[in-house]
Amino acid sequence: MDKKSKIIIWASAVAAVLVIFFAGAISISNGQIKRQQEVQTAKANISKEEERRIDLFKNMVDAVQSYNHYESSTQQKIVDARAKANQGKINQASQSLNAVVERYPELKSQSNYKQAMLEFSITENRLANYRENYNDEVQSYNIYVRRFPNHQILNMMGNSTRTYEPLHYNVDNAKATNLFK
Repeated sequence: MDKKSKIIIWASAVAAVLVIFFAGAISISNGQIKRQQEVQTAKANISKEEERRIDLFKNMVDAVQSYNHYESSTQQKIVDARAKANQGKINQASQSLNAVVERYPELKSQSNYKQAMLEFSITENRLANYRENYNDEVQSYNIYVRRFPNHQILNMMGNSTRTYEPLHYNVDNAKATNLFK
């Protein structure tokens, strides 16, 4: 082999190594960006579900309170009809009671409470799943950016790596209150 061929082979080898290195560096950088976006998406899902919980909470409390008010007024009409019946005003009592029964044949406040609690339970389960997913994404990201040679290549490329902290939720049951008074 002549000297010119050796130079071409060495230059080709160096060029191939550089191309492989830069392709790897780009792949590592893109992997970091992808995992960072997954962490941000997971956090956004938690925020979205927390807002859903707040909206659901407000709507369900309003609905139950409204329903209870209507139920209370219905029960009062029934009590008034009984009082009229006891006073011997049977026709008036019967008319009042029939009007109430036609408008509101069943008292369902207990089913409203059950539905409210079911919705809250579903929302809390979804939040727990989103938090678990977030923690998984954080762990995946943190491992990826700390791994060798990813950490060194990302630093050489000037990419700053962020360290995300997993979420820890502790529930203080001492602050629980009766919301449906």
